[in-house]
Amino acid sequence: MSPLEILRSALAGIGGNVTRTALTLLGVLIGVGSVILLLGVGTGATASVSEQIEGLGTNTITISSGMSRWSARFQDLTLDEANALADQEAAPAIAEVVPQVTTSQTVTAGTVSTTATITGTTANYFDVTNSPVAIGTAFREADDAGARKVAVIGATLAEDLFAEADPVGQTITVGSTPFVVYGVLHAKDTTGGSSANSGMVIPLTRAQRSLTGYGALSTITVQAASADAIDLAAAQAESVVAASLGVTSDEAAFTVTTQSQLLEASTSVSSTLSAMLAAIAAISLVVGGIGVTNIMLVTVAERTREIGIRKALGATGAAISGQFVLEATLLSLAGGLLGILAAVVASRFEILGTRPVISGSSVVLAAGVSVAIGVFFGGYPAIRASLLTPVAALRHD
Repeated sequence: MSPLEILRSALAGIGGNVTRTALTLLGVLIGVGSVILLLGVGTGATASVSEQIEGLGTNTITISSGMSRWSARFQDLTLDEANALADQEAAPAIAEVVPQVTTSQTVTAGTVSTTATITGTTANYFDVTNSPVAIGTAFREADDAGARKVAVIGATLAEDLFAEADPVGQTITVGSTPFVVYGVLHAKDTTGGSSANSGMVIPLTRAQRSLTGYGALSTITVQAASADAIDLAAAQAESVVAASLGVTSDEAAFTVTTQSQLLEASTSVSSTLSAMLAAIAAISLVVGGIGVTNIMLVTVAERTREIGIRKALGATGAAISGQFVLEATLLSLAGGLLGILAAVVASRFEILGTRPVISGSSVVLAAGVSVAIGVFFGGYPAIRASLLTPVAALRHD
């Protein structure tokens, strides 16, 4: 038989039972689509987290309280440590220091109330953490020095409190303290958890006076003089803070984290998650492949007499097996292409709070896997068909 005749016979076999063919395609479609889509979820989550971390600035370092590595000692960070870090002689690689306190409070505007994360910090917060103001202005050093009751709010919080109205110049109340809205932060892309868009930023002095007291800071963010000096700045920050607290490096009850460390950790977690999701989705592919095998075995059984007649007329075992392998491959490839199309359509929507990112490599891989499924899972039924003798096949009822 010529390749064209084998192809024609394979297509005729596929079209012989439309319902069975459709169910087989559905099994492969679900498997391929699931793998592509879940890999896209992992890729999308990684890209989103990376964007958020990089959005804080590639040369920023976060210092936060923690437990000592060698004891149960826990020591808070205070403004003394922030002031020590700002000393250019002690830490020349550090350009900016941003102390921060955070608290969660009920925020009210008129008759509308919601819960928001409130960050008390200094005026350089907006530049150092790459948090530009979209509407209005940020507060200034004079506002912090005077402990003024002013605030810059997140885009989501502005929408929740004021809907379509202009928030700038409006008054919001935190507890019993009124704040005048200076501006609205530019919306940031966030994935899962608490969104920075739902918070508000106020002067540190006002936060300490009205909300948190004059105790511990939540974190201290420092900016290295340049991206090349990030490691040196981190080392200087650790040394200066330890000296300010009066402890050694081994006794240090705080952590110093660079953005690159956060990025590496998040990428590692996202990669592991992607692999787990892909492994789970791959089970669907195996199930789809088993379905192909089952359908092809049924097809061989139904067409046993046809196989016997063709072999009696001179068809070789290779031609018979080639036809059934081609049938299985075409079925799998068609199901894979439909799965790719379904995954692309589904990627337009958020899944698990993430917009999937479909990569070209995953599409090519899916198409290749579809062909491999047809060849592998269609091989056994094809071999069985090729081994049938004409006499036995013709006697089959």
